[in-house]
Amino acid sequence: MNEIAVFGGGCFWCMEAVFSSLSGVTKVEPGYAGGNLPNPTYQQVCAGDTGHAEVIRLEFDAALISYTALLDIFFQMHDPSTLNRQGEDLGSQYRSVIFYTTPSQKAQAEKTIKTLDENGAFAKRIVTEVLPLTEFYPAEDYHHNYYAFNSSQPYCRFVIQPKLAKLKEHLPKL
Repeated sequence: MNEIAVFGGGCFWCMEAVFSSLSGVTKVEPGYAGGNLPNPTYQQVCAGDTGHAEVIRLEFDAALISYTALLDIFFQMHDPSTLNRQGEDLGSQYRSVIFYTTPSQKAQAEKTIKTLDENGAFAKRIVTEVLPLTEFYPAEDYHHNYYAFNSSQPYCRFVIQPKLAKLKEHLPKL
């Protein structure tokens, strides 16, 4: 049976491209979570006042890839020590956040953050929020599989492709 994980680590196009390439991940969907506006649009979220973050909701087969492995990849693919920013993407909609769907996910996320901080994995302390998932709103259709359909766009070439190269270099088995 598949499980659900929800991560926000900057632009959802980047996160979708990374997690879509993993064995054991059966579905990745960009969307919005963590805010106070029902059924937000991309334009509303980008304005920065809905409280929502750009996130991905992924389904995964825990027999093939563990939640802990997904957390490791999540933390390697973005900078969890910058508040409300990933690269040139600035605003609370780009914050680092984990929306857990089970108590076990919450515990694993908190343990991973504590271990990374204790080991000095990043120059600054991790600011990733760990929150319960209350609602997920799928993004508009044109955001789905964005990298697959737009890989020649400058943002994809200069931001997403280096992340995918890093993933292949550091975690070739996945």
